[in-house]
Amino acid sequence: MEHQYRRLRGEGSIYTRPRSPFLWIKYYRAGKPIRESTRTGDLGKASRLLHQRLAEVAPDLAESLKIEQLVDDLFRDYRINEHRSLDDVKTRWRLHLRPFFGSVLATELDSRLLARYIDGRREEHASNATINRELACLKRMYRLAYRSNPPRVPSVPYFPHLKETNVRQGFVTPEQFAKLVAHCPDLWLRAMLETAYNYGWRVSELLNLRVCQVNLVARTIRLEPGTTKNHEGREVTIESGRLLELFCQCVEGKRAEDHVFTRGDKPIRDFRKRWQTLCTAAAVPGLLFHDFRRTAARNLRAAGVPEEIIMRIAGWKTSSIFKRYAIVDKADVRAALQQLERARQKPLDPTDVRSSTEPEYPPVSQLPIAAD
Repeated sequence: MEHQYRRLRGEGSIYTRPRSPFLWIKYYRAGKPIRESTRTGDLGKASRLLHQRLAEVAPDLAESLKIEQLVDDLFRDYRINEHRSLDDVKTRWRLHLRPFFGSVLATELDSRLLARYIDGRREEHASNATINRELACLKRMYRLAYRSNPPRVPSVPYFPHLKETNVRQGFVTPEQFAKLVAHCPDLWLRAMLETAYNYGWRVSELLNLRVCQVNLVARTIRLEPGTTKNHEGREVTIESGRLLELFCQCVEGKRAEDHVFTRGDKPIRDFRKRWQTLCTAAAVPGLLFHDFRRTAARNLRAAGVPEEIIMRIAGWKTSSIFKRYAIVDKADVRAALQQLERARQKPLDPTDVRSSTEPEYPPVSQLPIAAD
């Protein structure tokens, strides 16, 4: 007696046959039923084989199907899942992926073509991290096409993942911050600098901040759930009188739904050019606004704030992500070594029992010199 696993119409079927240790699949080609042994009793492997066979006979899998015909499903996936990086994905596709892959047949993508793309992007001085994000978009396109019913591609090619070594390790020193403040004529940017320096919030979190999230009476700022990168809400207290004054000026005369940081009546969307101009004026070239995030964490830790509280304030969800920021700079290491040296040079207490048991080392000048 045959047992058939329930599947939707058009998806084929997987079933067992009497006296057969293997699972069997059934699908149609040109209206004729095709039955095939999967040579396995594993349901997952049998399902993948059926999926592959359906892709091979799918009417959409024609020789004319090009990679550019798969991108609409990618955009839709980002849109319905409300990914904030949709605009970034569209830009990657328009500037880099479409010129190279757009006219390529979907079935012709292989490791050699991917290697050519990687080499070309490296010649354009794109970082490994940038290339990985671009390939991730392409890989997602193929996964969506493979999972569609019927499948639009027979399989998902292997996509290499390049090693990323461009981890930022920059900090904003108090001297650099003072220079930035001194050369910053814009109220909105001055307030953003102060907020980022205190709390380490991301640029997107600052730019999306609304007046209704600022309570000047309670002296609190709240990031609502769903508006942050990890989708969790956060609330901090404004302890700095300078920051409180800046926020009072930023929200004055605005409605609750208005943005806090605006240029005139228009919300700030992109300030990269203004930031570069400020860094040049303050003589701190190469500084990234994201460096405030690491700086705030280091300052909070130096003030004795527990790691768990720092993660809550800045919005790190796991300790592993927090540790990737390597919240230690050369000054921290130098201070630790200086403290160690002071401890070693401290005179021994004659009442200390350990002093009589520790070996005495001769001065360096009395050490024997090894013969050549």
